[in-house]
Amino acid sequence: MKQTTLCYIERDHRYLMLHRTRKANDDNHDKWIGIGGHIEPGETPLACIRRECLEETGLTLPEPVYRGIVHFRSDAYPDEDMHLFTADQFEGELTDCDEGELAWIDKDRLLSLTLWEGDKIFLRLLDTRRDFFELTLRYRGETLAGAELDGVDMAI
Repeated sequence: MKQTTLCYIERDHRYLMLHRTRKANDDNHDKWIGIGGHIEPGETPLACIRRECLEETGLTLPEPVYRGIVHFRSDAYPDEDMHLFTADQFEGELTDCDEGELAWIDKDRLLSLTLWEGDKIFLRLLDTRRDFFELTLRYRGETLAGAELDGVDMAI
């Protein structure tokens, strides 16, 4: 099973978002996502998100906050467990990313971007909950077919 991380870095009521446009054979092509990537063998989720953030943005995260785990289940893609973080502190200068364009997006505009449907669910959770959550998202192809929050079915 694929293990990944994702972080939403916040500044002035905006998240740093990555518009995935440059990577070949990208499951996230043309989607807007946070910063993150695959956990390397022997690497912890925290070490991964710090490494991925530095590689993709040039920024160092002194205190990312582990907010939840998202289980992606699909009939078209490999199963994935994504460790979700937020950060409101960072150091360094923003650099170009070889996977797409980085942009600070107002949180009020996020849901109007080209996102995976399930991303809209956990973005709302990041705004409404401060505790750790577990979210399972079930896809048929690229269509969200079901969701469970902390083990309870959600209406989608």
